Amino acid sequence: MITEDKAGDCPRCKVDLDLLTIGETTLRECTNCGGLWADVETFEIVCADTEKQSSVLGFFNNRQTSSVAPVKINYVPCPDCGQLMNRNNFAHSSGVIIDICKEHGAWFDADELPKIVEFIRKGGMEHARQKELAEIKDERSRLRDEIRKQQQQDQRFAMGKLLKDEDDEAGIRGFIKTLFDQ
Repeated sequence: MITEDKAGDCPRCKVDLDLLTIGETTLRECTNCGGLWADVETFEIVCADTEKQSSVLGFFNNRQTSSVAPVKINYVPCPDCGQLMNRNNFAHSSGVIIDICKEHGAWFDADELPKIVEFIRKGGMEHARQKELAEIKDERSRLRDEIRKQQQQDQRFAMGKLLKDEDDEAGIRGFIKTLFDQ
């Protein structure tokens, strides 16, 4: 259980994180850089629950914002385990790059969480799914074409071998088999 005195350190500023409660959602916040940490379960709930999304957006719309310097792009450690996190474009199409520890959660630099919530609310997840499905269909089609080409090459190679090795019984059997398989 995360408590106020054990909320971890900001992966960017290295200062203690504070607990931040937005409605029923508890996050950890760096008051220095404005970054937020959400554990896996909390992030999943915010992404799936429209009421939680509304609370997050309402909080950030009413929040006093200070101008935060652009974040230097680098890999940062997870506040829970200290391992470097992976940087990912959320949903592969949102344009919001977040730092993720697959085991513990996600780090959002200032203003990234509201951008993700807006992306979700505007149908971005459905668009990302459709794009991914189209890419899968294209890949399947490409693989079928490659298999067809390979089978044609294999047949040509087998015919060439048959013509070179006329005395080879296996070659003749293979040729006869191809006559009946077509």
